[in-house]
Amino acid sequence: MLQFLLGLSDRQAAEAVRCRIDFKYAMAMELDDPGLHHSVLADFRDRLAEDGRADRLLDLALARLKEAGLVRERTTQRTDSTHVLAAVRDLTRLELVTEAVRAALEEVAGTSPHLLDELVDEDWGHRYGRPVRLGKNPTKPMTRILAAGNDAVRLLEHLHRHGADRIPGPRVQALR
Repeated sequence: MLQFLLGLSDRQAAEAVRCRIDFKYAMAMELDDPGLHHSVLADFRDRLAEDGRADRLLDLALARLKEAGLVRERTTQRTDSTHVLAAVRDLTRLELVTEAVRAALEEVAGTSPHLLDELVDEDWGHRYGRPVRLGKNPTKPMTRILAAGNDAVRLLEHLHRHGADRIPGPRVQALR
């Protein structure tokens, strides 16, 4: 879907999977995963076209959108999907930003936990203490995105002040 939305060729999509953290996150891949060969995408599309698999995938996606409250059953739906796309984009951004900050914090805590002593407080523990799982109707996604962005800037500036940015790990580098 990302390939289609961004208008990428198979080679460009495979390169994005190798290099972009958002693609890796969307595909539930580890940051150090080497990615895939571009020919896999054509094979996947062929398998998706068999036996109505594409329809089953669409039904699953619609069920998830209904669970999230983005579409309703048995009501008049607007044909303009802009509101759905905007809500999904905000939630995806929120997950990506929050998860990137959490991963960087875990990396620093594993290598130099003393660096986090004066930075991390109870609020940070609530926001980043576990992987991001958005509920059915997350509250104030833009406020939460901005808070996570501000936390990311504070973390990177804090690491820079303490000289820890000279030997960054891959997760801190991805956050940067």
